[in-house]
Amino acid sequence: METDRLVIDAVRESDKEDYFNNISHDKKVLETFMCRYVERLEDFDFPAFLARYEGSETLFAVRLKETGRLIGILTLFDEDGGACEIGYGLGSRWWGRGYATEAVARFLEYLFDERGFTAVEASYFTGNDVSRRVMEKCGMTFSRFAEKDVFYLGEDRDLTYYSISRP
Repeated sequence: METDRLVIDAVRESDKEDYFNNISHDKKVLETFMCRYVERLEDFDFPAFLARYEGSETLFAVRLKETGRLIGILTLFDEDGGACEIGYGLGSRWWGRGYATEAVARFLEYLFDERGFTAVEASYFTGNDVSRRVMEKCGMTFSRFAEKDVFYLGEDRDLTYYSISRP
């Protein structure tokens, strides 16, 4: 998948350092996207991490087209019939440039047009207005609020869900 500025494809073993820097070791990302924090690159068992997703087409790299470097990820989970849930995270140094909106919009096209889903849902930690705006810019609308839906970073966190149906 491509956009004007991005390529969305499989995460590869060669992405270990970029994944570490932009996702697993970025504490700002940790506050907005559920992931396991890794303190040191040498402690990151990236092959084992990737093995969990092998052949599943559920973890995608978001890359800058001009460099091919991974700046974030898209995830697909909770497939149920014609519906699924997605997640997305970008390294904080890439925030505020429209990359998340560009990546999610293209991912939604892929899910509807190529994978045949009829509905897609995403959630954000309540209060994360930037993620809410990404969803709204991609045509998603509020679907539900879930109080204390997930235990993360030592506390029960509220989630707000947005969804979109096949156009």
